[in-house]
Amino acid sequence: MVYDILVIGTGISGLTFAIKVSEQNPNAKIALISKGEFDEGNTRYAQGGIAVVKDFVKDSYTKHIDDTLEAGGYQNKKDVIEFVVKEAGQRIDELLQWGIQFDTKNGQLHLTKEAGHSAHRIIHHKDITGHEIQQALVKKIKKLPNVTCLRNHTLVDLITDHHLKSNYNCCYGAYVISKEQRQIITLSAKFTVLSTGGAGQLYRHTTNPPESTGDGLGAAYRAKIYMENLPFVQFHPTGLFPKVDGRTFLISEVLRGLGAKLLNHDGLQFMFQYHLEKEMAPRDVVARGIATEIQKGKLDYVHLDARNIPHNKWLKRLPNIYRQLIDIGINPEHQFIPVVPVAHYFCGGIAVNEYAESGLKRLYAIGECSSTGLHGANRLASNSLLESIVFSHRAAMHCIKSLKDQPPPSSIYEKIPSWKGKQYQEFNNPEITHSLCQQLQDTMTNYVGIFKSNQNLDIAEIAMNNIYKQVLKIYNRNKLDVELCELRNMVSIAHLIIQQAKQININQGVFYNIDNE
Repeated sequence: MVYDILVIGTGISGLTFAIKVSEQNPNAKIALISKGEFDEGNTRYAQGGIAVVKDFVKDSYTKHIDDTLEAGGYQNKKDVIEFVVKEAGQRIDELLQWGIQFDTKNGQLHLTKEAGHSAHRIIHHKDITGHEIQQALVKKIKKLPNVTCLRNHTLVDLITDHHLKSNYNCCYGAYVISKEQRQIITLSAKFTVLSTGGAGQLYRHTTNPPESTGDGLGAAYRAKIYMENLPFVQFHPTGLFPKVDGRTFLISEVLRGLGAKLLNHDGLQFMFQYHLEKEMAPRDVVARGIATEIQKGKLDYVHLDARNIPHNKWLKRLPNIYRQLIDIGINPEHQFIPVVPVAHYFCGGIAVNEYAESGLKRLYAIGECSSTGLHGANRLASNSLLESIVFSHRAAMHCIKSLKDQPPPSSIYEKIPSWKGKQYQEFNNPEITHSLCQQLQDTMTNYVGIFKSNQNLDIAEIAMNNIYKQVLKIYNRNKLDVELCELRNMVSIAHLIIQQAKQININQGVFYNIDNE
């Protein structure tokens, strides 16, 4: 069976795209692939909200555009920012129509302020905005009869002219692997959409879930699709230290918006030394400030002092964070919260145009795996979910029109071969895969983190080449499984980050090389 559209990834981007196409073209055959369950992924863990101009007395499109440009080090595409900011209101109205609940005050959407914003423009659902959005979209997608949903399947590779020995410069679908059956299946499609998220698992500490291993980015790399700005990895300033149940819990910057202060190991405020806006400076500045204080101090973390936030504010605005802190023995009304910067968001990715089209025909990329030009060298807080809904809409509308175009001949799809690795019978030792993954994370964390240097990038390059050779040897001798597939992607993206980082000779946004000073 050849699907009309194959959507890989089920966060806000993939689900929004599939819903829009399905509703406007109920005859379209759509396959929707989820790496785990449909309620997993980065969207679920978004705490803050969506940036949108609603108060035109105290805010304006111009202010939001200027804030986005400043946060991005003016490396953004201004025309992209303009249409994203101006189309935001319509997209938010659609989410409301779909049943997504945002907090209100006096009958109006409640607006809050986050770092880097000059006005209150963040709409939210308490401190679990992403979870509310994810649940509502999943509920809606399950009601659509023309959408075939496959859970627990991971992208292996895109199907391109390379597999067919043709020259249409097209994508024809993808090979995906079942986590349960450990079998690789072929999914042919007239159009393919990557909404696979970022690759936070490249680092030892990340707010991203375990599934964020850069699968779409790795597949794009092997398909020779142009990718840009990969070294612009945003570190969120305040991840809880230490991990909870093996995962890093995010402490939203909403806390700083409500008046929480950052203190060093001596209990002194320090952000005034790094930016006039202090705790409300853009994320890259705050993350570097915290990292610097950690290097100078005696602790592996700094303190976030939120004792001035009233009890009713915690329960109304931040109930999930409050509950998590209480559960691990921290009462934020009386105790400091230990925090560290953690890998959070990829500002770069697969280069796309204003309709989310990649350089490979019939392949779209939306969400964190794409590079739209909105973020530039650093993402402004709460612009990521905004980018997702705007570009998902644009891609969906473009794809609906493109379905009428003449597709490659049907004989092409009949020639798609089965996955070439079926002859291998043995699986790799998972302990070896896990060990190599840890080596990769240690290398990226120690040498390609918040602060870089030319020497450290050289060290990382050598280490990554050694890891790559070991992964290639395993790949060539063993049957592919999900863990090996993920490691293969992570090595590819780590290599690209290092190579692109070595070409950047000025410090911009989240990118900081001490030799560029």
